[in-house]
Amino acid sequence: MGINLIKGGNTSMGYLQKFVVGMGWDTNASDSGVDFDLDASAFMLNANGKVVSEKHFIYFNNLKSPEGCVEHTGDNLTGAGDGDDESIRVDLSKLPNGCESITFVVTIHEADARRQNFGQVRNAFVRVYDPSTNEEILKYDLGEDYSIETAVEFGSLYLKDGQWKFKAIGTGFAGGLQKFVDKFI
Repeated sequence: MGINLIKGGNTSMGYLQKFVVGMGWDTNASDSGVDFDLDASAFMLNANGKVVSEKHFIYFNNLKSPEGCVEHTGDNLTGAGDGDDESIRVDLSKLPNGCESITFVVTIHEADARRQNFGQVRNAFVRVYDPSTNEEILKYDLGEDYSIETAVEFGSLYLKDGQWKFKAIGTGFAGGLQKFVDKFI
């Protein structure tokens, strides 16, 4: 059994070089009558908090970094079913020089047009597991209510004193994916 993190908590990734970051959620019935489409993304950042290059912004239209070190497994348009709704594979041994953190976010596609927000999302979580054993290393359940937010920074993998760590963030924003693009690119 893995470590359960709370908001702001962090843990060392230890020996693990290859792992999967799984993100999941359930949605309430929408007043807008339109299905939810939540999207996971990853931003591979340098020491200045900006993407290493635009090709290091991993999302539904760019599924893999140039080095193959971060790979989105594909866009789940409905979020139906149990477990991870979207996953991102990470191989730390292939990271490009200058990449010092990877931030994982989830946004609601066309949230404003669909009149949707994270207040209508429940059971949201991020977890990290070892794909060779399926052992869960850590999990963070986002338990708070995000009544106006259309984007949430779930967690961040970062390098500190030569060691990779994972931090549970859980910070919500209005503005969807564009908010993160403006912040990191």
